[in-house]
Amino acid sequence: MSRRRIGFWYRLAAVICKPPLLVLFKRDWQGMEHIPADGGFITAVNHNSYLDPLSYAHYQYNTGRVPRFLAKAGLFKSGFVGLMMRGTGQIPVYRETTDAATAFRAAVNAIEKGECVAFYPEGTLTRDPEMWPMQGKTGAARVALLTKAPVIPVAQWGANDAMPPYAKEKKLRLFPRKTLRVKAGPPVDLGEFYGKEPTAEVLRAVTEAIMAAITAQLAEVRGEPAPAEPFDYRKEIARERRAAREAARARAAADAALEPAESTAPAAPAPQSLSNRQAQEDEGK
Repeated sequence: MSRRRIGFWYRLAAVICKPPLLVLFKRDWQGMEHIPADGGFITAVNHNSYLDPLSYAHYQYNTGRVPRFLAKAGLFKSGFVGLMMRGTGQIPVYRETTDAATAFRAAVNAIEKGECVAFYPEGTLTRDPEMWPMQGKTGAARVALLTKAPVIPVAQWGANDAMPPYAKEKKLRLFPRKTLRVKAGPPVDLGEFYGKEPTAEVLRAVTEAIMAAITAQLAEVRGEPAPAEPFDYRKEIARERRAAREAARARAAADAALEPAESTAPAAPAPQSLSNRQAQEDEGK
């Protein structure tokens, strides 16, 4: 079976990135035996730090099966970053594309050629307060059903200690020296979904199976139980918007309650000048 060669650009990236990672961090790597030796496959990885793509890429590079990441198309346009993204064969995602199958066609082609494609199913850094994986998007599920390639769940932890997500200042916290933990699990069993129409319900079920497998690996890495339900960022956004609307209505009601008291209060009689009062008194005499 086929597999992608590492190539010049990936080796150059390794020459640049690996030395500081080796010096600055400790490593706890597990589950490399689950990475297929040949053939195309998908890795589905949790995301809790701007640093963790490097942590995961280091792990995956050392298995001999380099990943191709799906990344925003804008990163490919110019500069050294764009040169490296193009040279290492990363896959641009055009967010304005409405056809998901078209958006991930390059990923499907790569897997069919025997390559590894890495997905961050959450689509962004987790918003879960305890940094567990939140609900995933369906991109990895679509590609998995199209290719029937193995889906390897990968959990990572530790990069978030060095660079916490959504911190006010994106600074590395290098001391004390942090441990980058990465653990791959066995392929997710998706056999029951093969051959089914990729409806929204099927894609959601496949995505939930993938996210559950990632979360199970992370629970082992962290040594603590995972939450019963994944964090739903869309529901949280909806809750925040409802709370904002209710607060706005409450303010409007409070303002409206004050307006009648101000408008219906009897007006005080205008003070008369001394000359007017004298004229009235003269007329009354």
